[in-house]
Amino acid sequence: LFPFELTADQNQAVAEICEDLAAERPMNRLLQGDVGSGKTAVAAYAMLVAVAQKFQTAIMAPTELLAKQHWRTFDQYLSKSRVRRLLLTGSSTQAERKQALAAIRAGEVDLVVGTQSIIQDDVAFAKLGLVVIDEQHKFGVRQRARFRDKGLDPHYLVMSATPIPRTLLMTVFGDLDSSTIREQPPGRNPIRTYLIEPKDQGKSYEFVRKKLAEGRQAFVICPLVE
Repeated sequence: LFPFELTADQNQAVAEICEDLAAERPMNRLLQGDVGSGKTAVAAYAMLVAVAQKFQTAIMAPTELLAKQHWRTFDQYLSKSRVRRLLLTGSSTQAERKQALAAIRAGEVDLVVGTQSIIQDDVAFAKLGLVVIDEQHKFGVRQRARFRDKGLDPHYLVMSATPIPRTLLMTVFGDLDSSTIREQPPGRNPIRTYLIEPKDQGKSYEFVRKKLAEGRQAFVICPLVE
């Protein structure tokens, strides 16, 4: 279904995830890699594995903008598949939400893309097997744990584009196995990371304006230290 070949790092991540999915205990794995490294394709592969085993899957993003971006990606990947899918966000109308909830409850949907709307009390999955959480550091423990009430202890795959040093990974995410995608797919622009001092915030904002004016994208983090 994918219009490209997976990279070696993506294939390695897929192998690790599939090994977890075949184990007797639920998966708890962190998938990290730079923006554009292909984490979503790996997540899509994992979700297809779950769907092939007759389980429902869900991917939750912290914002509606990111959820819709994921929806467009999955809709493109799965356009020639038989995977039944829907988008559920806070902007869904009451009629759309009512229809979506009925389909999810009846097991008529295989893959759900959404925001925190999919962990509300009125959302009930028929057979939830895998949960993918994007930008997982933006969700609290309780938010992630609410999925446990919606399935029989589903597998978890959490993704992050934020570089996490090994020491911090062991301290904060010690309960998670980890997979890292280091190489970029062919044709992707390299990701450059800079440390910006608080006194240089103005320069960083000007840098962003210049790149946007050139039609390019830039992502800058400015740590504010008192």
